[in-house]
This record gives sequence, structure tokens and C-alpha cells, in this order.
Amino acid sequence: MARLTMSDRLKLSELYLAERRTFDIACALGVSMTTVYDELKRGYTGELDKNQRPAYDPELAQRVTMKNIRRCGKRRRVGT
Repeated sequence: MARLTMSDRLKLSELYLAERRTFDIACALGVSMTTVYDELKRGYTGELDKNQRPAYDPELAQRVTMKNIRRCGKRRRVGT
């Protein structure tokens, strides 16, 4: 799974508001369509945007991502 940066999220937001297709957004970012769909869910504000689609907030998506990374913590290695 690809991990998006804040600049990727801002670009995604711009393309999404411009009513670009998910396929086009994925190609522009160099990620899979699944990554774009997951990201749109992550940044969903609970409202509709000007295009009457679920609103996406890149800052909310960044906060959720950082929270999830911190929540996972360090993973222990089972080694030899």
C-alpha cells in the first residue's frame, strides 16, 4: 500500500474538486485506485462538497494517518 504525503493529499483534493475521475487521480499520483478510494474515505468530513460528492479534507486525512501511525507503535521483531 502506498503512503501519501501531504502534498499528494493536496493534489488529490484539487483533482477531486475539479471532478476528475478516480482513475485519473490515481495516475496523476502514481498510486492504485484502491489507494485513492481509501484516502477519500480517510479524509471524509461527513458533508457534501460543491459537486454533491462526499467532501474530502486533506488535513483531516493527514491527522488520521498520523494518529494511526502513532497508535500502531513500534512492532516487535520475532528473531533468531
